[in-house]
Amino acid sequence: MKVLVVSLIFIHSVFNMFVCCFSSSINLIPRGNETDRMALLAIRAQITEDPNQFLSTWSESSHDFCLWRGVTCSRRHRQRVTRLDLGEQNLAGSISPHIGNISFLMELYFQNNSLSGQIPPEIGRLRRLQVLRLNVNSLSGFIPVNISNCLNLVLLSFGYNRLEGIIPREFGSFPKLERLVLQYNTLAGEIPDSLGNLSSLDMLAFSGNNLSGKIPNSLGQLTKITIFTLGLNNLSGIIPPSISNLSNLVIFDIQQNQIRGSNPLALTKSSPNLESFCISWNHFTGSIPVSMSNATNLVEFQVHGNKLTGKVPNLQKLVNLELLTLYDNQLGTGTDGDMSFVSDLTNATELKWLILYLNNFGGTLPASISNLSTKLEIFGVQGNHLYGNIPAGISNLVNLQLLSFGLNNFTGNIPTGIGKLTRIDQLIFESNQLSGSIPISLENLTMLSKLELQGNNLRGNIPSSLGKCRMLLHLDLSQNNLNGTIPQEVVGLTSLSISLNLSGNQLTGSLPMEMGKLINLGKLDFSDNMLSGELPSSLGSCVNLEVMQLQGNLFNGSIPSAMVSLRGIQYLDLSRNNLSGEIPQFLEGFAMNGLNLSFNEFWGEVPIEGVFKNASSISVAGNARLCGGISNLQLPKCNSKVSKNGRLSPRLILIISLVSGFAFLGIVMVISFLFVRSSRKKHKGTAPSTLGNSCLQVSYNTLLKATDGFSPANLIGVGGFGSVYKGLLDDYEAQPVAVKVFNMLRQGASKSFIAECEAMRNIRHRNLVKVITACSSVDFRGNDFKALVYEFMDNGSLEEWLYPTTGAPKNLSLVQRLDIAIDVAFALDYLHNQCETPIVHCDLKPSNVLLGKELTGHVSDFGLVRFLTNQTSNVLGNQTSSLGIRGSIGYAAPEYGMGSKVATNGDIYSFGILLLEMFTAKRPTDHMFSDSFNLHNFVKVALPQQITEVADSLLLHEGGNSGASTSTATPSQFRMTTEKIQVCLSLIFGIGIACSVESPGDRKDINEAISELLSARVVLLG
Repeated sequence: MKVLVVSLIFIHSVFNMFVCCFSSSINLIPRGNETDRMALLAIRAQITEDPNQFLSTWSESSHDFCLWRGVTCSRRHRQRVTRLDLGEQNLAGSISPHIGNISFLMELYFQNNSLSGQIPPEIGRLRRLQVLRLNVNSLSGFIPVNISNCLNLVLLSFGYNRLEGIIPREFGSFPKLERLVLQYNTLAGEIPDSLGNLSSLDMLAFSGNNLSGKIPNSLGQLTKITIFTLGLNNLSGIIPPSISNLSNLVIFDIQQNQIRGSNPLALTKSSPNLESFCISWNHFTGSIPVSMSNATNLVEFQVHGNKLTGKVPNLQKLVNLELLTLYDNQLGTGTDGDMSFVSDLTNATELKWLILYLNNFGGTLPASISNLSTKLEIFGVQGNHLYGNIPAGISNLVNLQLLSFGLNNFTGNIPTGIGKLTRIDQLIFESNQLSGSIPISLENLTMLSKLELQGNNLRGNIPSSLGKCRMLLHLDLSQNNLNGTIPQEVVGLTSLSISLNLSGNQLTGSLPMEMGKLINLGKLDFSDNMLSGELPSSLGSCVNLEVMQLQGNLFNGSIPSAMVSLRGIQYLDLSRNNLSGEIPQFLEGFAMNGLNLSFNEFWGEVPIEGVFKNASSISVAGNARLCGGISNLQLPKCNSKVSKNGRLSPRLILIISLVSGFAFLGIVMVISFLFVRSSRKKHKGTAPSTLGNSCLQVSYNTLLKATDGFSPANLIGVGGFGSVYKGLLDDYEAQPVAVKVFNMLRQGASKSFIAECEAMRNIRHRNLVKVITACSSVDFRGNDFKALVYEFMDNGSLEEWLYPTTGAPKNLSLVQRLDIAIDVAFALDYLHNQCETPIVHCDLKPSNVLLGKELTGHVSDFGLVRFLTNQTSNVLGNQTSSLGIRGSIGYAAPEYGMGSKVATNGDIYSFGILLLEMFTAKRPTDHMFSDSFNLHNFVKVALPQQITEVADSLLLHEGGNSGASTSTATPSQFRMTTEKIQVCLSLIFGIGIACSVESPGDRKDINEAISELLSARVVLLG
């Protein structure tokens, strides 16, 4: 017994010793797994930029890596990393191949950064990996094939990178994959058949690549898929019939491919959950199936730009429909009943777009359109075969912004209720058979920017109340039966900048003096009326006029000398009037394409310079007393012994000349003596004239004094070719000026100075920075000195507001940014379309947009401008592809980098990028952008559902000052304001994307951009 007790005590002691030693040995084991720790440190080592200091806790001295930011460890195995989240931190650098050593990793997030380099193939070692998000970076190279070893993947997202090559066929081996996102890369080749094996797939997103070939039949096996997007590729062939098996589809998008056939429309029958159906801009034929009426969840149905035929089926059940775009097809039969489907849409209470342009629809518009959704913003039936009256109930659609009924056969009067559409921006009734008078109620359309009523049978006077439409840019009332005089209120609309066309009517009376208020107008056409009297001198104030057509009237008198100011005129037609006098010499200095003075009473010698050099560009026929000119005109020679008007004898002329000459000489001598005395006293106070009169006027000494010796304290900016100083000129009414001093040691500075002088010599616009004078001299050391003196802009540059660095924080509201964008667009329109020779700015960017006292935008810096001498081709005809600099990186059009000649659509590209930058607050040179992934694609992919993810957060938080503040608004008011902001941003981003597309010929016209920007402003402030 005693032996047993001793044995037990011995065993207990040994056990305690074992436990103690074991515990001690555990304490010697380091916390965490060293392999994971070293891998994390290797990952951090390859991150070159961390602006948010997100990885600041990742330190070699800290061994408990499970507490590092972004790292999650397993609860069961605390020392093993299972989740690594470094997403959305603006990180730059590359992904370390050591990532493959974190063998317990289940979720990896690197999205929304600026990572570059290739995707490490070592990721294929992570057999437990379920989520892999590398989207929105700058990753390049091929997709590693061995990622297919990650058989537990549920989500794989590589979208918005620079990946190339093909989609690996091995990707068809993921048994659990639910989301496969590869959109907006440069992937090529065909879609692998093997992807049909992804039986768990819910989302397939391949849009925005260079994929070609056919859509594999095997994709019809993806019966769980809800999102299927293959748009913006080069796919061809037909949609395989098996796609009709995808009964769970919610979004189906194959727009902008080369796909043909008719079967995709059957999806509306087989996919009852379908919400978005977009097959636009392909080659589809056939009709819209009746089964579409059962797709009760449809929100978007976009089939425009195909070759669809037949009638539109019953749409009565589509109560959720918001967008219906059927335009540019061959739908309809051209007979009654084609438009019956419009009545079915009265149940769609959320309908916003109903666009039916350019089809074969016939019959009348049903009166039931008055019951369409009051949320309707765009309603267009232009270019069909519709007839009958315009339903009076159209006035119920109070949120309409665009109403287009042009190019049809509508009759009857324009409904007076149109005046209730107070939010409308564009009203287009052109080329119909409308009669009656123009409704006075149009005066209520104060947001209207475009009114087209031309080509009808309208009669009566032009309502003077149209002068209340103070946002009107384009007014066309031509080819009607209007009579009476031209209202001074209409020609006094300073907003008119695109066109004012009243031609082909029966208007009488003289031109009002208020014509001089049309200082922004580009085209004026009053031809073929019965207007009379002399041309008013106020026409000389219309300095932006490019086209003036006054032919076919009863005007008399001479051409006013004040018209010398119309330096931008390109085509002038004064034919078939009773004008007389000599042809003004100043017309020689106009760079016109055409001048028609035929069938008037002009006399004297025809000039021979400028437009008069080309007989095919001018017409002077029907003026019996003209002589001289170029030989091709075949006019009689002018007799130097006979006066030009042929009315006085040589002897009488000689006598009158001698008497008048001696008398005049005496008067001149007296006046000269008095003038010299006076000028000596007043010389000191003479103010400098503008650059338009003389390019070189102010001295070096004057500028030295004005800037306090070019003091650093007055330095306000440094650019590529010099520095800008704030100064005060004694003779400029004590107003501050900006003096741009060119660095003559910089190559190209002299050419930049000359180009800017030449550009600013004769152009003048409220949205161009004003050049007061210039200096070309030498400094006190005998070195060349060149400078330009600008009007000072109180609020600096747009760049300073978008990216403030010093002083109090600056912020531009949504409305302010939109107004500045409109200002810049007007400036471009003037340069491109209203100057005597089209001018391409070539360097549009935020630093070259200056802001005045009221934050009015002014385009500046014309040192890189190009003048287009060949307007028909829209390129610089006398320049080669070796012109050199054509703008700044990120803003210059891509075709310039491939040697293309300068063109106005290059500025349109820069404007589009500027527009996107203004509302995202992201520079196009941001490190997150490179190669195929750029600011354009970054915004494009976000439209329309993800606007808030790309827009500048300041605009979303502050509401752009566009509505009730968050402190005073009710919840419903705030939601409405937020919705307006998002709609406005969506419109703006759409314009920016359309302006910055890669193909120059596909870019939006600047006039369209202006109109749409004004529409966006209406949406926001309406």
